Amino acid sequence: MISLAHAQSAAAPPGITDFLPLIIIFILFWFMLIRPQMKRAKEQKKMLSEIQKGDEVITASGQVGKVAKISEQYVSLEIADGVITHVQKQSIQTLLPKGTIKSI
Repeated sequence: MISLAHAQSAAAPPGITDFLPLIIIFILFWFMLIRPQMKRAKEQKKMLSEIQKGDEVITASGQVGKVAKISEQYVSLEIADGVITHVQKQSIQTLLPKGTIKSI
């Protein structure tokens, strides 16, 4: 036979203390993973919007080149004298300081 006290405690609704570990995990997840990723994405978007003709860049595949032409979605990169490749604008990963290609 189940005692009356035991039956009443089992029927009690869950309190906030039952969900506290999940709330803490979500907060840690937010500050350690989601927020920094959003910040990097915002910086990447800003960098892509500021690219100009003549800038030296590195693509996600590691290709180094000088921006020869920019359109809405594509960028033409001069990777050697007279050699131009076309890449998607989103594939540009890093904007290099001027003169970096000459020093390589």
